[in-house]
Amino acid sequence: MPSPAEPRSGRTQYAGRTRRERPWLWFPVFLYAAAIFIVSGMSQPPLPGSVSDKWAHTAAYAGFALLTMRALAGGEWAGVTAGRCVMAAGLVALYGASDEVHQAFVPGRTADIHDLAADAAGATGGVAAMWLLARLKRSER
Repeated sequence: MPSPAEPRSGRTQYAGRTRRERPWLWFPVFLYAAAIFIVSGMSQPPLPGSVSDKWAHTAAYAGFALLTMRALAGGEWAGVTAGRCVMAAGLVALYGASDEVHQAFVPGRTADIHDLAADAAGATGGVAAMWLLARLKRSER
């Protein structure tokens, strides 16, 4: 029998609030997605001279995956699980695929499977780093 402090629905609680009650965690995710969409709509996206297109994709999608994982985890290290990491990487890679389709309609841009691979690699690397860090944080207790 759950105590009065525990939700009856079985949802996990973090710091007295359920993940579902933290919609503000998704705001940075949506802003980041909008920024990617805007940059993808440019014929010549702004890149520093020494940064390759593939590294830019990898870094951008690693950051996107970190924000997505943070939202899925409810902003708590305890919420960073392998399943949520897979979900975050999948969602971000799926957004990368939609972004490549978007670029196919932008003058001067093309849909590129190598860019999608860089997006997926960045997403996977970002969530893997967060998962490892979460394990370290939990083992410190």
